[in-house]
Amino acid sequence: MPISRIIIAQQNFPVGDIAGNTQKIIASINKARDALKADMIIFPELALSGYPPEDLLLRDDFHQQIKQALINIYSQTTGIDVVLGYPEKSDDALYNSACVIRDKSIILNYRKQRLPNFGVFDEMRYFATGDQTGLFTHKGICVGIIICQDLWHPEPIAAAASAGAQIIICPNASPFEIDKTTQRENVLQQRIAEQKLPIIYSHRVSGQDDLLFDGGSLVINSQQQICVQGNYFQEELIPVEINLNTAQPLATKISAPLTIEAKVYQALVFSVREYVDRNQFPGVLIGISGGIDSALVLAIAVDALGKDRVQGVLLPSRYTSELSMQLANKIVKNFGVSASEISIENTFQSLLNDLAPIFKGLPTSITEQNLQARARGVMMMALSNNTGKLVLTTGNKSEMAVGYATLYGDMAGGFAVLKDVYKTLVYRLANYRNQLNPQIPPAIIDRPPTAELAPDQKDQDTLPPYDILDQILELYIEQSSSVANMIEQGFAKATIERIIKMVNASEYKRYQAPPGPRITACAFGRERRVPITSGFKAF
Repeated sequence: MPISRIIIAQQNFPVGDIAGNTQKIIASINKARDALKADMIIFPELALSGYPPEDLLLRDDFHQQIKQALINIYSQTTGIDVVLGYPEKSDDALYNSACVIRDKSIILNYRKQRLPNFGVFDEMRYFATGDQTGLFTHKGICVGIIICQDLWHPEPIAAAASAGAQIIICPNASPFEIDKTTQRENVLQQRIAEQKLPIIYSHRVSGQDDLLFDGGSLVINSQQQICVQGNYFQEELIPVEINLNTAQPLATKISAPLTIEAKVYQALVFSVREYVDRNQFPGVLIGISGGIDSALVLAIAVDALGKDRVQGVLLPSRYTSELSMQLANKIVKNFGVSASEISIENTFQSLLNDLAPIFKGLPTSITEQNLQARARGVMMMALSNNTGKLVLTTGNKSEMAVGYATLYGDMAGGFAVLKDVYKTLVYRLANYRNQLNPQIPPAIIDRPPTAELAPDQKDQDTLPPYDILDQILELYIEQSSSVANMIEQGFAKATIERIIKMVNASEYKRYQAPPGPRITACAFGRERRVPITSGFKAF
């Protein structure tokens, strides 16, 4: 049985690092051909530039570097077919393209036909739409090329099939979401059912600001059976064997499925490592409170960077309980990180003294609570300035949604690890992490959540229980549900309206929040673009 050996280059190509990406591409081509005895290597979408390059695409010098890099790659390529994604600037327009390189020349250039322009995508801002089917012959079989979003529409594959394609190659840059793996597999199965063609789905693995690309490359035969599946959040050169008589892939490697908790935890660890290392921070700072959010962020940071690059900071006030201090010290010890303790009491009292003449006669309010958070923020940012380390904020999506986060206080920092993680999922992730290694004290998970900014304060003094709150938030934010729809699902009208008011009133805060990893289909940031100033009434 004649076989073609193909390598999926499930790799990390940083945005804008054209020189580094070029070196990596050439090294991978050489390894695939010489060490892995491959006949073809397939790189992800826009591998040469990284994805998404955004407004770098508007720079002439960027495209000059891309052009020279492409020449360097194809002038050194012999003895193997190379499918490479890159931004193609032609005389008339700019295209999201994939070329096929063979023996020091480009034998095919395919231009993406379906440009996503929703959610985190704005490809129509930059690219023109391709209109030609991409086909080439590899060892006697006819290969069709599509790119990422093309897969989600039936026409590009149908056109390739009508033109004689026997197998489809699909380079991708598909951002991670909790249920994206299932969505991709469903779409692949649907396209295969329509055209009876096997598909090689080559996916990138990288972190780019708030976006994550999770790998998990796939090869599915024309009977809709998964033959090859890559690991998640891991770089690898994945071998694929194709029977040249039938153009069908052979089953070789299938990664184990992951639970939601495992998948999200891996995503968060990967995001911290990518953001910190790619931006060349020596380490991170985390305010440790003895609560579950900071405990989970600490665990993620240690798993991402190692304990020597993580520094805890304890910032007690007059309202910090003895239990909180005990738990904070215990978790620092359990994870083996260095830690400092800085009381904010003098700073807090000084602020109260300075403001007393102006506040005279006014009732005590949330202002005093926010002063404590801002005192902590000043301390953390001072340490960051002095050490060069990045402050990881610890607020979760539930808190960010309803405004339980202080602007210039606990929101102060460089990367918001839990920005897209609801509080109920925080608990699930903490329990999952303890299954791997029980370093988070159970008392942290079991105690009622509290900001400890006032005597005997508990989150549920002013919020519904988090299991109810998170359901309402998900309906309103993720699904854009109406009040009437939420009432039909059994939630109290007064509770719904109170939560919606809190979400809407906090929009201006979220516009000023640090970036954080996107794990849902509607994260705060580029995904959810709600005007701060709006006359719209949900009820």
